[in-house]
Amino acid sequence: MAAAAAAAAAEWEEAERKVLVARKAAFGLPTACPTCLPVLLYLRMSQVPFDIHVDSSFPDADHIPYVEFGECVAFNNEKGGVIEYLKEEKIVDLNSKNPSVSSSDVLSTRAMVLTWLSDALQYELWVVTDGSIPHEIYFSDLPWPIGKILYWKKTRAVKQLLGITKLNAAEKEDEIYQKANAAYDALSMKLGDQIFLFDDSPTDVDALFLGHALFVLNALPDTSLLRSCLQKHDNLVKFAEHLKVQLLEVDTSTAGLGSSTDPSSSSTPRKRASSGRGYKPKPRAKKERTEEQKMFRQRSKYFLATQLVAVLVFLSLMGGVDSSELDDDDGVDYQY
Repeated sequence: MAAAAAAAAAEWEEAERKVLVARKAAFGLPTACPTCLPVLLYLRMSQVPFDIHVDSSFPDADHIPYVEFGECVAFNNEKGGVIEYLKEEKIVDLNSKNPSVSSSDVLSTRAMVLTWLSDALQYELWVVTDGSIPHEIYFSDLPWPIGKILYWKKTRAVKQLLGITKLNAAEKEDEIYQKANAAYDALSMKLGDQIFLFDDSPTDVDALFLGHALFVLNALPDTSLLRSCLQKHDNLVKFAEHLKVQLLEVDTSTAGLGSSTDPSSSSTPRKRASSGRGYKPKPRAKKERTEEQKMFRQRSKYFLATQLVAVLVFLSLMGGVDSSELDDDDGVDYQY
């Protein structure tokens, strides 16, 4: 393990280019995916020069976002995610720059962001909204029937993850927003009038919460209860708006907060996830890379074909089910 970590760290140092593969931009954000955005912000806070490439071939893939550097790839679905991978392999660790900060304090705050706030955001994105926001982020490049079915499947999965049923829907909603409010209260007290949550320099928790806050403030509608909860705390809103300007809206190469990126909209898939180590060898030769692109095109066609078959089978089985039942299979009204 130590040798693998050393090899990955050496590869990072030697790599001429680091590439963040993420979902596309929308809502005034360089990536509108709430999972991708914190990784982008973490790299910006770390002053890492990198390019952005968009992968729209696998809209529901859990290996996105991922970072390519040299011969290595760090996937979101391995080793606790990209940020945890970069920290564990001692490649990029913002927290190490804050030795005086209590690690238990950081861990508890991170857990609150990754559970209570993440659950609330998932609930609003997949259960409460009318589907237009996730469609813009994940499914707009797919044919309508496929995007509709993938959205419906994801909605069911989120309800199951949050434990929402017909009988407990109202109680679960209250619980979700109570925890979100408690998290915002705690973060507001933690932040106070500081620039960052812990002392005067950023940690991974700043990147995680900033990604959450920017998505809530920029992507969710004015009617969002979660957005209203966040806007009650002026210092949290100012934290998000200030760092958005510093990290996303100015030329960071001149602002001293990291190098500017290339927000490429190329949809060419660059690498697929696997269940092996946290970093993978990549082809060097131009011929091999061309063949890899051909392989991905074939896989993309296969993906679309299988999803189309799934749609046809679903429609043939469900027959008389109308679109309203697809939107809410539990028969519960989740509107505000």
